[in-house]
Amino acid sequence: MTVVLFAAGAALWPEYEAPLRAAFAKAGLAADLVTEAAPETVDCIVYAPSSPLQDFAPFTTCRLVQNLWAGVERIVGNTTLTQPLCRMVDPGLTEGMVEYVVGHVLRHHLGMDKFIHGAPGWDQVVPPLARERRVTLLGLGALGLACATALRALNFQVEGWSRTAKTGLPFPAHHGEAGLDTALRRTDILVTLLPRTPETENLMNARRIALLPPGAVIINPGRGALIDDDALLAALDAGAVGHATLDVFRQEPLPADHPYRHHPRVTVTPHIAADTRASTAAQVVAENLRRALAGEPLLHQVDRSRGY
Repeated sequence: MTVVLFAAGAALWPEYEAPLRAAFAKAGLAADLVTEAAPETVDCIVYAPSSPLQDFAPFTTCRLVQNLWAGVERIVGNTTLTQPLCRMVDPGLTEGMVEYVVGHVLRHHLGMDKFIHGAPGWDQVVPPLARERRVTLLGLGALGLACATALRALNFQVEGWSRTAKTGLPFPAHHGEAGLDTALRRTDILVTLLPRTPETENLMNARRIALLPPGAVIINPGRGALIDDDALLAALDAGAVGHATLDVFRQEPLPADHPYRHHPRVTVTPHIAADTRASTAAQVVAENLRRALAGEPLLHQVDRSRGY
């Protein structure tokens, strides 16, 4: 019997227990799903970084640590974690992110805030068509590519940037330092979907924010640390950045007195852009467990040298 330790916190256990058991059964896995076990008996750990479990050294027979979150920055540096670590790329999470990004891109593209908040008068300024609006995605992983596909289907001029070169994409894709500068200069709406790593910390600093065309919009459902908060606030105050829609922050919940809370050019959403759905995430866990037991390559295994 394969022992699977659910170490993602007691609050998530009622949500995940039934979907995980069903997914294991569907995959033909004889798995004993438990919340407590002798470490030396555990074959797989289903994990969330908020878990009390922080010492992985005793789990000498564990073949897989499956994170339930897309982000792994809070766990990847744990020196006791020598077992294979996989991040969650969940179809439900991806769908949620696509809906959030497309919704807010359309909101800014159409200038909907002006009408939602009841601007007086009869200002018949017609927005451009989507094919005349430039949208750039920073991050071309699974989430970025899914969002790019959806935006292209609406005829937006989509471009992208990633740290390393991406080939064979049906839209312009930049990479590296020079490529980032080029991408920033060529966008009306910027969407940041990068992971948090030492290389992406404060990626959008004052110099790079200044490269954006006047009035550009920033949408950040990626990681709060991607943006230098002081630099963004200064650009917003000066009108250089037209608006920022932010879903992730360095401190969460965002303090009530944080300047973002009250800035007229900022929309704050409470980290709701994309969440792991138990029903679809359970299928990913089951498939990765099957692969681990069969000695096959794992899905979305973390590259420790890159941090994601």
